[in-house]
Amino acid sequence: MAPTLAVFKLASCDGCQLTLLDCEDELLALAGEVEIAHFLEASSAVRPGPYDLSLVEGSVTTAEDAERVRAIRAASRHLVTIGACATAGGIQALRNYADVDEYRRVVYARPEYVSTLATSTPVSAHVDVDFELRGCPVDRRQLIEVITAFLAGRKPDVPNHSVCFECKRRGTVCVTVAHGTPCLGPVTHAGCGALCPAYHRGCYGCFGPSGSVNLPALIPLLRRDGMDERDVERFLHTFNATAFAKELER
Repeated sequence: MAPTLAVFKLASCDGCQLTLLDCEDELLALAGEVEIAHFLEASSAVRPGPYDLSLVEGSVTTAEDAERVRAIRAASRHLVTIGACATAGGIQALRNYADVDEYRRVVYARPEYVSTLATSTPVSAHVDVDFELRGCPVDRRQLIEVITAFLAGRKPDVPNHSVCFECKRRGTVCVTVAHGTPCLGPVTHAGCGALCPAYHRGCYGCFGPSGSVNLPALIPLLRRDGMDERDVERFLHTFNATAFAKELER
C-alpha cells in the first residue's frame, strides 16, 4: 500500500500550498508514489487518517485551530510544518505586540462576532513537530526534498546556513559592503537562492533565523547604514517577527 500524504491549512494565505501545486511535474511523479489522502487546495476527495506524512500550513490563531492541530498530530505518523506562519506565527504574529481587542474594534463592524486568540503562534507551540520548513512561501525544491525524505525514511537535506552563503554561491556582490544597503542576509536561513540581493535589495528575512544567528552584532551595522531604533524594529517585525524576537532575547 502506498504511503499517505495529507496537507492541512490553519491561518495563512495558502501560498505554501500553492508552492506544492506549482511543482507540476514533480507533483505528478510524487502522486504516482503516494496516496494524497487530504489536500483540499487540490481536491475535495478526502480519506480519513491515519496519515504517514502531514504538512501543516498556517499559524494557530483561534481555539479551534489549537484543537484541530492536536487532532492532526494524533492522526499523523510524521508532521511537518511549512512556511513562516506555521513555523514562527507569520506576519499575523504582529498581533502579539498589540491590543487585539482594539484591532477588532477598528477593523470589524461587528467585532463581537469575531472569535480569536490574543496571539498567533507556531504549530510547535502546541504539538510536537518532526520538521520545520521555513519560508514565505517555502522553496519548492526544499519542499519536495522534505516530502521525499520523510517518505523514504531519511533526514531531509535542508541546509541551516545563512543567505550570505547563497550570495557567495551565485557570485552576488554583497549589497551591504558595496552599497551600504541594510540586509538581514547574515542572520536569515537560506532557501530563497538570495533572490533579493541578486536584484540589489537587502534580504528582509522571509526564511527566518538561520542556524547561527548573531543579531547583536548585526544591529550596529543596520544603524550604520541609516536605520534608527524604530527602523530596526520594523525591519525585524515582518514574516518571522516572533522568531527574530526570540533570538534577541537569548
